[in-house]
Amino acid sequence: MAKRTASGLCSACLAARRIPKSSTVFAGIVRTSIARSSASPLVIAKPPSRRHISSTRVVRDDTHAAQLSAKADRESFKDPLTRYDYLVEKGVLRADESQRDIIKHLQRLWTDLKDYDPGPLPDATTEIQPSFFGKFFSRQPSTPQPTVSIEKVPKGLYLYGSVGTGKTMLMDLFHSTLPPQFSAKKYGSTRIHFHAFMLEVLQRQHEVGAKYLQMGMERKDAMPEVARSLAAEGRVLCFDEFQVTDIVTAMLLRQLLERLMTFGVVCVMTSNRHPDELYMNGIQRSSFIPAIELIKQRFEVVDLNSETDYRKLPRALSKVYFHPLTPSTHSEMSKLFHSLASSDPHGSEIVSDRRLPLWGRELKVPSSSASVARFRFDDLCNRPLSAADYLEVTGRFSTVFVEGVPRMGLGERDQARRFITFIDACYENGTKLFISSEVPIFQVFSDKHGPVAADDSHMRSVMDDLGLSADEVGSSSLFSGDEELFAFARCVSRLSQMGTKEWSEQSGLHRKETSLDQSE
Repeated sequence: MAKRTASGLCSACLAARRIPKSSTVFAGIVRTSIARSSASPLVIAKPPSRRHISSTRVVRDDTHAAQLSAKADRESFKDPLTRYDYLVEKGVLRADESQRDIIKHLQRLWTDLKDYDPGPLPDATTEIQPSFFGKFFSRQPSTPQPTVSIEKVPKGLYLYGSVGTGKTMLMDLFHSTLPPQFSAKKYGSTRIHFHAFMLEVLQRQHEVGAKYLQMGMERKDAMPEVARSLAAEGRVLCFDEFQVTDIVTAMLLRQLLERLMTFGVVCVMTSNRHPDELYMNGIQRSSFIPAIELIKQRFEVVDLNSETDYRKLPRALSKVYFHPLTPSTHSEMSKLFHSLASSDPHGSEIVSDRRLPLWGRELKVPSSSASVARFRFDDLCNRPLSAADYLEVTGRFSTVFVEGVPRMGLGERDQARRFITFIDACYENGTKLFISSEVPIFQVFSDKHGPVAADDSHMRSVMDDLGLSADEVGSSSLFSGDEELFAFARCVSRLSQMGTKEWSEQSGLHRKETSLDQSE
């Protein structure tokens, strides 16, 4: 792989290649992020089973969408604007005219979808067509034919903005109010984190290519069949955290989006960057420019940055981060772990060295109950684990303790990237997190002892945008490129949010319905 992701781990392609070709459990990444069941105990004796992306589903443990459904009846508030006004009136959401103006863009797409009929899809490519010399030499699979002209597909939405501008809340609102034909089985919809989606695309490419070869056919472009299979599971496709950090994604994206549109799929994306800023300074970026142009032509690009940053609103912090690494800190973490594990409603027996299956490998969990796990930093970040691995861990355990997080310098750059990816997985799965660290948690990436240098304006600007003190966070030479700096900033922001009382109350074993968070 020529380029690593901003989180420091291998790109989606390398993550896919690490899975044995005989394995069919790859799509289990989707299952790990689906809302956990509280009705049955945790079972980890067998690896996750193969599962297709299901219709009308949410990849992360989505309390937001549940709150929307609980607070307003779907039949009474069918469209985004009416639902938003109702939630503001009931005090679930804070009134924000800028946000309401943005929801008018959701309303536009909802209106376009209301009477939209993309039509039936072609069958899977099982038919055999003779090539030039017919059956005497080779056979090739038929290619799924487009079902609709791209020009007739409603324009999608590309919502971008910095952290704290309400992207996730807006996506929740839109997805929960889809017109009936897309919220039911007729056409369906799919909600998925973009990174998990690309992993699924790569796996399906491999499977379709293998199928062609197994049938004795000439190997052919698998993307049409991959796109058809995705369209069959949802004609509205909602991406969270759309970003391009590696050349594999960059090269696939234009063809993938075009193929999806020819099968009548309408896409909605949230991102932190304007399309023109995607894959900035990436390898062979010039080859990615057509994909950027396609997004700008076929999507309504909406800037979400309003005057209100919901993550800067005052919140009561709960005690979840501990420092320094002293016997007293270790004792406090132990007491907390045993208290939560012993009251675990899914199974309170504490097991040592549990073996957790991870895509054909195993991860040793030093100590865990059914839903509460305790790790050392080295267990998670000194091993070559991927985003898929971290999603599996945080999907299996709703509360995770991580002990012994060091201050990370240039010598620990890989560990820092893995730690960022792990925090992203905790955030996506709504995991309750407890951490003990050498220095205050916001300084663990600071390899320079002292405040941010006067000439380190980029780092200072990032911290200021997050409402954090750049001098308290410290300076770092770990992150140089824009993508790495952004991943770092997002991690610090998420750690801040995951340390709040609100997060503590709605995550882990103590999850319950709370007011809808507009900061996501």
